[in-house]
Amino acid sequence: MFHYEPSPLPDVYIPFSDIKVTQPIFPLDLMLCRECGQIQVSEVVYPEVIYKNYIYETVSSLGLVKHFSEYAAHTMTTIKPELGTLVVDIGSNDGTLLKAFKDSKMKVLGIDPAINIARDATKRGIETIPKFFTPTIARKIMENYGYASIICANNILANIDDLDKMIESAKILLSSDGVLIFESFYFPDLMKHLVFDFIYHEHLTCFTVTPVQAYFKRLGMELIDVLRVPTKGGSIRYTVQFVGGPRKIQKSVSQILKSESKNGVDKVGIYKSFENKIQTVKAKITALLTKLNQQGKIIAGYGASATSTTFIYHFKLQNLLSFLVDDYVRKQNTYSPGCHIPVLAPEMISIRKPDYILILAWRYADPIIQKNQAFLKYGGKFIIPLPKLKIIDKSYLQS
Repeated sequence: MFHYEPSPLPDVYIPFSDIKVTQPIFPLDLMLCRECGQIQVSEVVYPEVIYKNYIYETVSSLGLVKHFSEYAAHTMTTIKPELGTLVVDIGSNDGTLLKAFKDSKMKVLGIDPAINIARDATKRGIETIPKFFTPTIARKIMENYGYASIICANNILANIDDLDKMIESAKILLSSDGVLIFESFYFPDLMKHLVFDFIYHEHLTCFTVTPVQAYFKRLGMELIDVLRVPTKGGSIRYTVQFVGGPRKIQKSVSQILKSESKNGVDKVGIYKSFENKIQTVKAKITALLTKLNQQGKIIAGYGASATSTTFIYHFKLQNLLSFLVDDYVRKQNTYSPGCHIPVLAPEMISIRKPDYILILAWRYADPIIQKNQAFLKYGGKFIIPLPKLKIIDKSYLQS
């Protein structure tokens, strides 16, 4: 349905000591199930390979701390759980969401297989079990902590291959009147905003609401609410309970189902149109950067994330970028996945003095430019690749 260029695991930025290690390249293609309408990648990488030494932390993503604070407040208002009952977050990462629930007087527990991140979260007061969530783990938690009134799983269900096992585990732990709440990027919004680079090997599934509703119905649960949120280029927060649970199904569910039916999200045509748009952008970007490279211009990239890897490989920029910069300290002084482009601190821009900076983290172009106006003052230029190709020069400072 949509062919991506093969790429390495997207967030495996390596130290200099591993620079000679060849990182494997994996296929990356999106496929549409004609039976249920679900969209999935064609190849699955074992989760142990991806997550055991995972380095991504929620705090590294601009705006997510505020987002999760608002998420917890909204949940407390709409779900109205009994204070002091258990909130479990699957894939809790650094505990940002759970801290907000803890501040709201809930008992909290995180589950995350990234050993170092789980350990650090526990040290900060958010107890986190460094394991994958399984039926066995769910039973142990239930025995030791009681049932959960709320189970969260944000930006993680899309990463799970055996989703049945994950939901089975949640059903074991969830109280009879509890809710499962999860956020995931919404593929129609992703296409609308051209966020093609959010597809990488961690993201096995691209959710739309129609197959999600049918899936939970098959498992004895019901979708009772959907809320559109701006994160990840456009996401949906799904709320699910056991069939016949105490909460009414909100109008938001039927409204979005009607929208999906009208827009034909189960048809191949809209996805082919999306691919064609990205191919057009790719041609423009590669032509521009190739021309600048031939002129002897130094081009850097801003952003060293998983999305950056998809961007670099799909647009074939491996040999066109001299270095990357990133604000996240743990990414600095590492090398990018596969092609091993050095990642530096933003302070190095004034020392290296590139002629152009391609903003790989293009959804955050405005704050990046605001923080790096000195680059424009000495004559440097930013390239914003999407949603429309732009070159920003010093005239921006007078606007």
